[in-house]
Amino acid sequence: MTKAVFIAAAEPNSGKSLVALGLVNMLLGKARQVGYFKPIIDYDPGQGLDPHIDTIDQYFKLGLPYADTYAYTRQEALRLLEADAQGELIDAVIRKFKHWEDTRDFTVVEGSDFLGPGTAIEFDANVSIAKNLGVPVVLLVSGEGKSTAQLVSAALTLLRSFEGREVPVLLVVANRVAPAQADDVQALLRAQLPAEVLLAVIPEEPNLLHPTMREIQAGLGGKLLFGEGGLGSQVDNYVIGAMQVPQFLNYLKDNVLIVTPGDRGDIIVAALQANQSASYPRVAGIVLTAGSEPDPPIMRLLEGLPNVVPILAVPTGTFETTTRVAGIRSRISPDNPKKVQLAIGTFGRHVDVRALEEKLVSFQSEGITPHMFQYRLLQWAKRSRRHIVLPEGNDDRILRAAAQLLHQDIVDLTILGDPAEVAASAKRLGLSLPAGHLRIVDPVHSEHYADYVETFYELRKDKGVNHDMARDLLRDVSYFGSMMVYKGHADGMVSGAVHTTQHTIRPALQFIKTKPGVSVVSSVFFMCLPDRVAVFGDCAVNPNPTAEQLAEIAISSAESSRAFGIEPRVAMLSYSSGTSGAGADVDKVRQATELVRQKRPDLKVEGPIQYDAAVDPLVGRQKLPDSEVAGQASVLIFPDLNTGNNTYKAVQRETGALAIGPVLQGLNKPVNDLSRGCTVDDVFNTVVITAIQSQQQ
Repeated sequence: MTKAVFIAAAEPNSGKSLVALGLVNMLLGKARQVGYFKPIIDYDPGQGLDPHIDTIDQYFKLGLPYADTYAYTRQEALRLLEADAQGELIDAVIRKFKHWEDTRDFTVVEGSDFLGPGTAIEFDANVSIAKNLGVPVVLLVSGEGKSTAQLVSAALTLLRSFEGREVPVLLVVANRVAPAQADDVQALLRAQLPAEVLLAVIPEEPNLLHPTMREIQAGLGGKLLFGEGGLGSQVDNYVIGAMQVPQFLNYLKDNVLIVTPGDRGDIIVAALQANQSASYPRVAGIVLTAGSEPDPPIMRLLEGLPNVVPILAVPTGTFETTTRVAGIRSRISPDNPKKVQLAIGTFGRHVDVRALEEKLVSFQSEGITPHMFQYRLLQWAKRSRRHIVLPEGNDDRILRAAAQLLHQDIVDLTILGDPAEVAASAKRLGLSLPAGHLRIVDPVHSEHYADYVETFYELRKDKGVNHDMARDLLRDVSYFGSMMVYKGHADGMVSGAVHTTQHTIRPALQFIKTKPGVSVVSSVFFMCLPDRVAVFGDCAVNPNPTAEQLAEIAISSAESSRAFGIEPRVAMLSYSSGTSGAGADVDKVRQATELVRQKRPDLKVEGPIQYDAAVDPLVGRQKLPDSEVAGQASVLIFPDLNTGNNTYKAVQRETGALAIGPVLQGLNKPVNDLSRGCTVDDVFNTVVITAIQSQQQ
């Protein structure tokens, strides 16, 4: 069962609280611990609680720590979005959400309310949040003030906005639909929605829309003169008391609010008498306008009555007051359990709860976003602290990344280099390198140097290596760092910021060697594209692999993909798709694809296939309509190094994608190579991945 569901709307006052209450009530029948998370709230926590969160928490007694139920206020979020810092916002939301995912059986996530300016930016943020959390969505559209055509168009537009970003939609709810429109809306939407998307049409429920006297008081800022005990009464109608009493009485309806100037004692007394009479409807309350209060004799009369409906005094005139009353919208609040129960009942009557439960049980997220991927990497790396060696202590990027890794308490590090020079560089860069989880080692002066020399000699003497050669080679930081990994003094190594790929890999091939059954060391890049993560291989090691090597690279890449939480759907790339082309190059890819299918029938693999058919759903359906991979490939295997290296760099530069790697695969212990053009973030991410690889050995 998926662990969360996201409620999204595109406009204010669409009725998210009804859907939220219904969902939580449904889930509490299946899960013991349900969380509630609203990434962006409209209320300053210093001035009060968010009404939706408060109602859910109090009514269901969930015991939610309020500080954990949101990530940002609306103003904080808008400032970040306007400053083009959406990534920072998404990262914080993911961290908060993960708290609920880790501590609750299920979490209901509620999108923002769209109150005030910036709603277009806010809508995009909601889509991005849903996408990055990797959870399915319930879409909500309001029928209030819309024709049938407008409502259907709004629902389909909202659906396309989410599906266009590959956000899975479980249910579309058309709420507050005029009863006369309900059947037409149901028929038209069902005919146009995808078959797998559920639909609920909820007719307008007046009793959910009408405010209480307490909400009237809050909305008007009125002074309460009498009747505090009746503030929970619901207001269904209002009437202006500006006529003679006999005429006035003809306009009374059930649960009526009377708006009249404070000097109309006759109206006040008549209203209270009517409320006591079995012949007249119930009066919900009275609002006295124009800043006037009843004359002393009337006040004395009211004070002596046993039961008085709420009477409010406001400074505004009668016309302005009635206009404001008409604009007051009711909220479902914890002090009105009848309205809460009505909302839950309404949800249950109009939503196919059983079908929705089945959708939630069977939902599997199809992809992972870059933000979620990077969050997951950090959490995995911290599960079991690993020791990584960084041979290139003379490079500023290495030292900057090391400082970040140590301050975030992710790994233990050994930096190779002259300790005095490393300390001087750190001081020049203004870096603090916490000593608790760091060692700085000069290979020649290491206590292990002699042992490493002897070990290397024994391992390579059959290859013509003598003691002098071993001593010289172990002065080289790549050989020394690789030997640390081989001997178990470090769990993995990251190098290549200064040295070539061959310089980094050669020592590992000489004595760390490949895993059993693996003959080819290859590499992958984790390409963090704008809204997904793809695995590219091999873009760094093998210039022109054979069909057998290409098959092995594909299998290793699929295993790397799965190891890092990305479901592998393998595309064997070529310049043609399916059977459309011929030639030595495409035949090699076709042969490699068949070898993958023979060796690993459990893998979803397609080839030969062109890049566009592999990643674009529309092109994939056109060229290979029966393929499980076409249009949704997550692992892309390039036919040679020339194609792979240039493609990953082109994608990186043109899309702004973060390329994590190259990550080497096939070795007995993790040794990873950096590009000599790497950034500090590249070093940081590669160390994190190396730590995770070492956990999986």
